[in-house]
Amino acid sequence: MRKGQYRFVTGFLLVPVALYVIFVIWPYLQTFGYSLTDWKGQSQTFRFVGLDNYRKLFQDDVFLEAIWHNILFLVFIPVITILLALFFAFMLNAGGRGRAGGVQGVAGAKFYKILYFFPQVLSLAILAVLFNAVYRSDGGGLLNGLLIKLGLVDADNPVEWLNEPNMVLWALLLVVVWHGVGFYLVLFSAAMQSIPRDIYEAALIDGASRNQSFFRITLPLLWDSVQTAWVYLGIVAMDMFVLVSSMTQNMGAYGGGPDHHSDVMSTVMMRNFLYYGKSGYACAMGVVMLLLTLVLSVVTLRATRRERIEF
Repeated sequence: MRKGQYRFVTGFLLVPVALYVIFVIWPYLQTFGYSLTDWKGQSQTFRFVGLDNYRKLFQDDVFLEAIWHNILFLVFIPVITILLALFFAFMLNAGGRGRAGGVQGVAGAKFYKILYFFPQVLSLAILAVLFNAVYRSDGGGLLNGLLIKLGLVDADNPVEWLNEPNMVLWALLLVVVWHGVGFYLVLFSAAMQSIPRDIYEAALIDGASRNQSFFRITLPLLWDSVQTAWVYLGIVAMDMFVLVSSMTQNMGAYGGGPDHHSDVMSTVMMRNFLYYGKSGYACAMGVVMLLLTLVLSVVTLRATRRERIEF
């Protein structure tokens, strides 16, 4: 019976594992192999160069600056998104206390959940188009038009949101946060609904404030969900290709403007791979991105690991 069971399980796993190896593991191995060559992308002839591409990477000022930009996104995107999502989820599930009947969400909580989740329905390409209109560098842009109406900006000298070196990263960060808060709000709301209301009501009877209820009850019981959200948002921060390439076209191919001030690792990689024809060099960048993402995931999971709380 046991042998038959193993044969049955193996039969089900064989095809999925084979497909995973062919379409996921094998491309990774190919990329690493190409990163050790001077492959140009178009030809099938290439020369083995060893670790030369990796040595060049850490002398490439554009790529090093792109890593720094990814680190900034890595710090701010998860922190801001998770804090906002936790706050809104808490208010929608346990923020209303005015009516008799214990702990409840604010009035209209279901409508607010739909409203906050709506940006998640839109693809990043559509968001890029929408926010290009928002960030237009003339009076026709939503932000500049509003600031001009309020008299905060001169109509002849509007703000160049996506062309200011010190502003472009924050403009992109705002788009990612706006897009992601709704999804994690729903995720945290689903987790909060599994928390017994008796716990909140006992805290209210003991005189706990909203801040104390959040930090002493909600956050510890949601830590597994927060940990998962942090890993996923970290991976988003390590990518950013779609928004940067779609919203910052100043550098020509694959965005990165002004003057590389919005470049991230993925845009530098694609520019070298498809535009400059340095495919082996770009594969080395891809390997570095993979290793950094794996290290990030492991460190995040270990750093945020806590003893599981049962309720």
